[in-house]
Amino acid sequence: MTNGKPDDGYLYWKWKPYGCDVLPPFEGKTFLEGLRGKHWALVGDSILRNHVQSLLCLLSKVEDPTVVYHDETWRSRRWHFPLHNFTLSLVWAPFLAKAEISEDENGISSSENRLHLDVLDANWISQWNGFDYVIISAGQWFLKPAVYLENGAAIGCHNCQDKSQKEIAVEHSFRRSLAKVLEFITTSSHKPVVLYRTWSPSHFEKGEWFSGGTCDRKVPFKPRQTGDRQFDRVMWRIERAEFAKAAADDGPGNPGRLKLLDMFELSLQRPDAHAGPYKTYQPFQTGSTGGVQNDCLHWCLPGGPVEAWNDILMQMLLEDGALLVGEHAYDQAI
Repeated sequence: MTNGKPDDGYLYWKWKPYGCDVLPPFEGKTFLEGLRGKHWALVGDSILRNHVQSLLCLLSKVEDPTVVYHDETWRSRRWHFPLHNFTLSLVWAPFLAKAEISEDENGISSSENRLHLDVLDANWISQWNGFDYVIISAGQWFLKPAVYLENGAAIGCHNCQDKSQKEIAVEHSFRRSLAKVLEFITTSSHKPVVLYRTWSPSHFEKGEWFSGGTCDRKVPFKPRQTGDRQFDRVMWRIERAEFAKAAADDGPGNPGRLKLLDMFELSLQRPDAHAGPYKTYQPFQTGSTGGVQNDCLHWCLPGGPVEAWNDILMQMLLEDGALLVGEHAYDQAI
């Protein structure tokens, strides 16, 4: 809004599945009381940052957190809520796998990223044993040009300049990396509760982020208005298939530890809830030069579907009895 976005209709839409009531809103006090003494981590890319921003807004209504750690880029951060001894971490790992990234904060690359399909990102696995709950996700970074490596040697690439390299489909690299991530989660001796959040769709029209794509819709999609979204659905199906395998492999001693936070179709309905050109201050003001780049990937807060993600998350925790406060579970009182 400060940047000049003229409409505000996106603020008032709520997700309501067919045949269901609107979910009760996220209850920050119950969340913090039920998770007293716990460490909650969100591991992934900038969409996870979006999610953390929403959680912080909700939880800070109850208690102001303190920033206790950040890396040099502020992409990884940690907050502590001292009255509840609750820790919330954002861990930057856009591929979840080990990657040598040659991109600045504005998305400008000096060369292709180098992605190790058989090695996980130490930024999150080095902290794994300290987490009690983890939301983990990846996806959109796999669309970028990259050289793929296994056992330290290049095996091919996606959309790279060196045409002598074998072209490898994004679907292969995504499935390979995701399988490695889930293998680590199911075989690790440390067993936090893990929620895998599915693919978050973008809504670029008339181009992509680098070719003039825009997102200027003012209302959510109506039924059957989303189009076929073939590539998005391929990536979403890969996630669900790999997650199902991992859940089956997790063993009878860990029932319900792995959870699928499937937000794809819900989020797909909200082309109206992106910043668009208003990711920067007054992009169309007199005197501005050059083209205006749209952000049709990250979500507006408040008003975007991330709020519904948190409402659903709350209900999942309640149904599992994870938010016991005193002698009674919160869901017995509502």
